[in-house]
Amino acid sequence: MADQVEEKKKIKGIEDLSGVGQAILNKLVDSGYSTLEAVAVASPQDLSVAAGIPLTTAQRIIKEARDALDIRFKTALEVKKERINVRKVTTSSQALDGLLGGGIETRTMTEFFGEFGSGKTQICHQISVNVQLPLEKGGLLGKAVYIDTEGTFRWERIEAMAKAQGLDPDAAMNNIYYMRAINTDHQIAIGEDLQELIQKDQAIKIVIVDSITSHFRAEYTGRENLATRQQKLNKHLHQLVRLAEIYDTAVIVTNQVMARPDMFYGDPTVAVGGHTLYHVPGIRVQVKKSRGNKRIARMVDAPHLPEGEVVFAITENGIRDAEE
Repeated sequence: MADQVEEKKKIKGIEDLSGVGQAILNKLVDSGYSTLEAVAVASPQDLSVAAGIPLTTAQRIIKEARDALDIRFKTALEVKKERINVRKVTTSSQALDGLLGGGIETRTMTEFFGEFGSGKTQICHQISVNVQLPLEKGGLLGKAVYIDTEGTFRWERIEAMAKAQGLDPDAAMNNIYYMRAINTDHQIAIGEDLQELIQKDQAIKIVIVDSITSHFRAEYTGRENLATRQQKLNKHLHQLVRLAEIYDTAVIVTNQVMARPDMFYGDPTVAVGGHTLYHVPGIRVQVKKSRGNKRIARMVDAPHLPEGEVVFAITENGIRDAEE
């Protein structure tokens, strides 16, 4: 047992895995498997092809990486202790924080969906600033990655929100990595590159995709393309979920809505993405317009949070509690 513990301590990178010589190491790195985390979550088939090694060797390497990272069966008590240590980022609205159980969680994908102008992008801007705050102010002293698929990112809002939080605007903007995704393939490629970026800069504590479905919806039209669209979207979502779990980061995705003409009662709008997006995010929140600058947030799905609705406001300074 002591020898096994000692062996785990020795493995700090993929170069420490048994049977990984320089030639195999180079192939793994070139194929994007540059960390223990990347190897641990890889499929044996993909790793075998990437490194040019037998399937059995790939399986052994993956198992060794998982053992080194302590990826194993755990008791419910161990899971509880891990969940207690999950960190949260404030939204700057006590009401919205309360709905979310204290704020935006790390190790979890949170989805905000709603119609145009409902406040989804404003929330994303606010969180990318707030993650930089100290712990006592509801932040993580971290950085953000902002993937923009619709061209809605505005540095002016970041500047205003940073000033309102007492942060230096230029420093705040310097702590946000921005990328404009131009199509679905580019969006998925960015997701693949995120692992290397987070590995290099471990201060990254939140990844935002605004919006997750825009390109998929535009490029894969018609029922004949639905299966392909859902498969690619599902792969991309799980790509982001793995990042959240492995690197203890929070992931926020926004989503559009569409009208359902067959709905005669209740809200006729539903989130785009179908069942793929119903099941992957850990927390799903619908945001809707209200009077003036007020918005309504409704908890749609979360395994550990109750359903409910709250009202918040979008002000010049950012997301705030609505004034009575």
